[in-house]
Amino acid sequence: MLIRAFTQHDLAPLTELTIETFRPFYEDSFRPLVGEAVFTNQHGNWRDDYREQVAELHAPERHTYVAVAEAEDGIAGYVAWSVDPARRNGSVTILAVSAKHRRHHVGTALCEHAFEKMRTLGAEVVEIGTGGDPFHAPARALHERLGCTPLPVTVYYRQL
Repeated sequence: MLIRAFTQHDLAPLTELTIETFRPFYEDSFRPLVGEAVFTNQHGNWRDDYREQVAELHAPERHTYVAVAEAEDGIAGYVAWSVDPARRNGSVTILAVSAKHRRHHVGTALCEHAFEKMRTLGAEVVEIGTGGDPFHAPARALHERLGCTPLPVTVYYRQL
């Protein structure tokens, strides 16, 4: 596996990978959990939201970066992160690994790559977040294996 910097040719496949990766969360977990009104209000256009977000993830002039993991059969995953040099903080924005490459340490390698890049840019602390629901359990396990400390946060939704 090769981890390399983002190129503009990656935009379409990374966008599709993101949509493929997070579809089960939005459609099978979040929607049934919160109901149609809250889902529509919060994430009714989640696919389009990702199309916009992924297109803006790599902008080194804004201290935001993307690295892509390539396997022999194509893109295995990617990680996006940002650095706030003044605060010496880094933040992982998105980590997505294709279904067939999960459980092969791609996520670990991508995170370690991003952490090292953050260090070289002056970051001393990294923030990486995920959900507390069953869909995000593998991500929580990965973050803990990476030595991250969880901070419990609860978000409540209510239809008005």
